[in-house]
Amino acid sequence: MPPSKKRKIALLPEEGHETEVSEQSTAKSELPQPTPSTAVNDTDEPASTAQTSNSTEKNKERQDRFKALRARAQQSAQRNLKEAAAESQRLATDPNLISSISRKQAFASHNLLKAETEAAGEDFERKRAWDWTIEESEKWDKRMEKKERHRQDVAFQDYTQDARKIYKRQLREMQPDMEAYEKQKEAAVQKAAASGGLEIVETDDGELVAVDKNGTFYSTADTTDFIENKPEKAAVDRLVKDLQKAEETRLRKRREKGKGEEEGDVTYINEKNKQFNQKLARFYNKVRIFRFFQAI
Repeated sequence: MPPSKKRKIALLPEEGHETEVSEQSTAKSELPQPTPSTAVNDTDEPASTAQTSNSTEKNKERQDRFKALRARAQQSAQRNLKEAAAESQRLATDPNLISSISRKQAFASHNLLKAETEAAGEDFERKRAWDWTIEESEKWDKRMEKKERHRQDVAFQDYTQDARKIYKRQLREMQPDMEAYEKQKEAAVQKAAASGGLEIVETDDGELVAVDKNGTFYSTADTTDFIENKPEKAAVDRLVKDLQKAEETRLRKRREKGKGEEEGDVTYINEKNKQFNQKLARFYNKVRIFRFFQAI
């Protein structure tokens, strides 16, 4: 049998004090002791509060980002709608109609100004010339003269004039490579100077002049050095392209005149007679063939 627990009793002379000590010890034993789980919950409260605040901030950021994206999408949709409406309006508007309206407006303003000037008893051409300088007026007169010459030169006169017009058009379309020309010229000068056929002389004002000693540098009527020139591939391709373009133009004009198809025997003396014969054939060839078969 185990020994009994020893109770601590205050050594007081009176019994009432001993009873008070035992009651205090009994009350302390009856108080609830904190469990381990309760202590852990007390330490987790700050962590859970921090997690809740972090999730709230993230949700708020997502909502702000979503609102910004929605606003941007709405702005893009409105801008696209405006651009589509402007594009449809531009496509629906005929540019020829706009130019015609502008031309009519210019004519109307011109006629109105002329009528007002004549009603006031003033010279219209003199008043109109006040808006232009002498240089602009001369340039305009030259332009009108050139336009009138070109209008008179459009009609076919002879094959010489036709060839001249083609030649002038080709000159306008030609774009020489001046940089390559300057390089070739510089190389030719240096080569001639190195061989002794060309002498570079500096004048008093500092200008360099090339002097041909034996007369072989500059070309003459008897010069044949051009046969050694080899053109570049781009120049050859440009020449071929021009020839093809001229051939296509010739065939197109031939088709427009109705001479592109193969023809049989020539039964006409001019274009009017040809059209008359074609009309007769269109109306009476079938009747003639039908009567021929009836006779058979």
